[in-house]
Amino acid sequence: MPKGAKVAVALSGGVDSAMAAFILKRQGYEVLGVHLYLVENPPPDPPLEQLAQALDLPLTVLDLRAEFADKVINYFLRAYARGRTPNPCVKCNAAIKFGVLWEKVREMGADRLATGHYVRLQNAEDGQPGLYRGTDRRKDQSYFLCQVSRQVLPYLLFPLGALTKTEVRRRAQELNLPSLQNCRDSLEICFVQDEHYLDFIQRQQGGLGKPGEVVDRQGHLLGRHRGLECYTVGQRRGLGIPASEPLYVLEIQPEANRLVVGPKAELFSSGLKASGVNWLIEPPAAETTAQVVIRYRHPGVPARLIPSGPSEVTVLFAEPQAAVAAGQAVAFYRNDRVLGGGWIEEKID
Repeated sequence: MPKGAKVAVALSGGVDSAMAAFILKRQGYEVLGVHLYLVENPPPDPPLEQLAQALDLPLTVLDLRAEFADKVINYFLRAYARGRTPNPCVKCNAAIKFGVLWEKVREMGADRLATGHYVRLQNAEDGQPGLYRGTDRRKDQSYFLCQVSRQVLPYLLFPLGALTKTEVRRRAQELNLPSLQNCRDSLEICFVQDEHYLDFIQRQQGGLGKPGEVVDRQGHLLGRHRGLECYTVGQRRGLGIPASEPLYVLEIQPEANRLVVGPKAELFSSGLKASGVNWLIEPPAAETTAQVVIRYRHPGVPARLIPSGPSEVTVLFAEPQAAVAAGQAVAFYRNDRVLGGGWIEEKID
């Protein structure tokens, strides 16, 4: 991309996006700062206008509250109501940051969109743009981008992909910009803010789901749950059921309003079925292999991927994995490249 090309940077107010903008300015691009207004009463940000002035770039604030509520918050609430474990960050990246936002900045004349994600984008062996894990493995965010459209990849920039968080913080301090030095890290669930996610659900819906039965695999009644939104597969704490060994949530059955629990040995699954698969490579027509990540921070496991349609895949693990949760995102890797990702529909025992 030629120097002087116009790059829009999603400027959250955090140190990462601020450093991404600084790096692009130094590389000679025309940089436009874009801040997203996503929720009512957002947490206080550093003075964005002061930051934009210090970086010598124009700042635009886009009001995407309606789109965010429709595509992310409502998805979050529906998932819990269905007994699923949502991943709003994956949904937001695909639908908002690299969906709606990209369309908006294109209308503003931008040639590229950049963010402060710790991921790398480079040409792969097939000559196509490939999405790769960030150099800083502890901060790598490629899992959260597994649903981003393949068609958008050529228009994205990730200036922090080859840097570590420590390097980014050090460079930020060296810039001697007060508004940058005091920037916070991004929040995990930005719209929940200073409350527990259950408080957020209760406030949005006027209450939680009805209490119901807690049973073991054989159907024996062990107790009562407080509402299915309070639980996720793999959870051990807060069950309130006396037992001779620790019990874990094995399954959430929304149709029966029932929670199935059992010992850790029963928590493992041999595979999963995924839907809504988004391929960042040419979609495989036949069985293939990959490293599969079933949640953030999961180390990954070798697995067979068996396509059963354009956006459905059966995943068979090389060894059983614990706490496969319906609703979570699943990402597929080969070496460090993201092949794609989908949504877990059900586990395979």
